Amino acid sequence: MTHHLDRLDRRFDRRALLRGGLLASGLLVAAPLLAACGDDEEDASAGTGGIGEGSLRFSWVKNVEFAGAYLADTNGYYKAEGFSGFELIGGGPTATPAETDVLTGKAMVGISAPDTVAAALAKGAQLKIIGAEYQKNPFAIMSMADNPIRSAKDMIGKKIGVQATNEAIWAAFLKANGIDPASITKVPVQFDPLPLTTGTVDGWMSFVTNEPNALRVKGFEVETFLFADEKYPLVSEVFVVADKTISERRPALKAFLRAQAKGWRDSLKDPEAGAKLAVDKYGKDLGLDLKEQILSSKDQNELILTEDTKKNGLFTITPELVAKNIETLKFAGLEVTAEQLFDLSVLEEVYKEDPSLVAGL
Repeated sequence: MTHHLDRLDRRFDRRALLRGGLLASGLLVAAPLLAACGDDEEDASAGTGGIGEGSLRFSWVKNVEFAGAYLADTNGYYKAEGFSGFELIGGGPTATPAETDVLTGKAMVGISAPDTVAAALAKGAQLKIIGAEYQKNPFAIMSMADNPIRSAKDMIGKKIGVQATNEAIWAAFLKANGIDPASITKVPVQFDPLPLTTGTVDGWMSFVTNEPNALRVKGFEVETFLFADEKYPLVSEVFVVADKTISERRPALKAFLRAQAKGWRDSLKDPEAGAKLAVDKYGKDLGLDLKEQILSSKDQNELILTEDTKKNGLFTITPELVAKNIETLKFAGLEVTAEQLFDLSVLEEVYKEDPSLVAGL
C-alpha cells in the first residue's frame, strides 16, 4: 500500500502547475509578448475555406478528467462539426500553461481555472473564458470517515494538510469564510495523502475527484466537503481562448462547443465509457486504475450537471454565478470585471441555434 501511495504523490503534483492556479500564474509573465507571434498554424487552418483544424489543450495529463473530449473524438463529433482534424493536447509537469498555448496559437482552446486566467489578464494577456465544464470548484477537504470534517467551520481546531502550491487558494478560502488562519493548524504536506490515513492530520486539501477515490479503491472510507459549497463558488475546467480567436475563428469555436457538449452528454449518460477510454486509449501509458477512473468520472459529472446547466445547457454560467466568481476572486487579490474575464456570447449562440443540445439533460 505504501508503494501505491508513493505513486500518488507523483500523480497529484499537477497542482504545482494548474491546481496551484494563483501561484502558477507567475509563469505567464511573458504572455503579452507571446500573443503577437506564433499564429501561423491557426491562421492557416482558418484560411482553408472551412473551419480547418482545431485543438484542445488539457489542463493535465490524459486521465478521465477529459472524458467528454475523448468521447467527442472517438464518436466523431469534431469531424461531424466540420473540423478537418482535431488534436487533443495533454498537459503535465513540463508543459507550458494553457494560456500561453492559446496565445501563441499552439492550441485553439485551453482548459484552465478562473484565478489563473484572471492573473494572466492582470499581466496584459488578451484572453477570455467562453464556458466552464465544472460548475462547481473541485477543491475539497477530505477527512477520514471516523473523524469527519463536514464544513469550513469544522476545520477550526483541527490539523489540515495543505500543499505549498495550494496555499494561495487556501488563504482565499479561509478569508471567504471569515476564518482566522491561526485557529487551524496548517500542516505543510506533499500530495500523497498517506498522512491522513495515519492520523498525522485531520483533514487534507484535495480535488474531490482525485485523492478521495485513490484512497477509496484501497479500502479507506473518507468524507469530503467542497469549497464550492462553503463560500468559494469558482467555476473550474474553463475554456480559455485568445481574444483574436473569438473574432477570427468564431465558427470554429461554435463547432468545438457543439462537439464538446455532445461528448459530455455521452459521459453523463455513461460515466464508465470515458473512464475506459482514458485507461485503454488516451492515457494508456499512465497506468491508470479503471475502478478509480470510473469513480472520478461519476464524481465529476456532479460538478458538471447542475440544475442551471440542465436548464441552460452544459458549460453555461449564469449571470449570478459570474458575479459570485468575480467577488470570490477578490479574496485572492484579483480585481477583474465580468466583461474582462468572460465572453459567453459564443456559447449562447450555440444553444440558441440548436436547442436540442439542451433537451434531455
